[in-house]
Amino acid sequence: MNRIKLIIVDLMLYTIIRGVAIGLLVSAPMGPIGVLCIQRTLNKGRWPGFVTGLGASLSDLCYALLTGFGMSFITDFIETNQNLLQILGSFVLVGFGVYLYRQNPAKNIRKQSKNIGTYTQDFVTAFFLTLSNPLILFLFIGLFARLNFFLPESHLPEYIAGYISIIIGAIGWWLTITFLVNKIRTRFNLRSLWMINRGIGIVMVIMSLVGFIMGIDAYFNLKLI
Repeated sequence: MNRIKLIIVDLMLYTIIRGVAIGLLVSAPMGPIGVLCIQRTLNKGRWPGFVTGLGASLSDLCYALLTGFGMSFITDFIETNQNLLQILGSFVLVGFGVYLYRQNPAKNIRKQSKNIGTYTQDFVTAFFLTLSNPLILFLFIGLFARLNFFLPESHLPEYIAGYISIIIGAIGWWLTITFLVNKIRTRFNLRSLWMINRGIGIVMVIMSLVGFIMGIDAYFNLKLI
């Protein structure tokens, strides 16, 4: 009996450690959502940036669940619709880019609103921005396979602990990055924040245009690139 309990504990720890690692590895790459999180932390403070990370974490959890419960179906769907999804995702990204470019950071800093809608907006926009990039599924599939996330002998408790640990890893990353960025926030003046806003907005628009062109090129087989 003690041996069985020890095996169960070892299996649980195995799953939790790998789940935290997956959460960190998925969140750490500095893509559009990472840039958006930093921009909001600089402009509005640590917690709006952290809430942005929470929105991304929830989207990552959705993709992790889809990966765990339907690897083969999801892979086939993305491979079949990859170009169309890339085009649609580019439209979402260019919208964020234009929004950031036109934003006035001075208003954000002076604004002392405690309205929960502001945090809701940060959360929802981050969630859908992350959700608009279904290619994250390939990252999850690769990590699940590489780390042997779920073993054949895994049961429901290990599955639950595994997905919770993915969220914990992701949240841990966003807590850390927003803390560090917030520490240097006071070194930026309004012009610096304005330049960062515009720079990030331009980068997002360029990324979306490149993705749109590549998607159109592949979807219609134009061979432009």
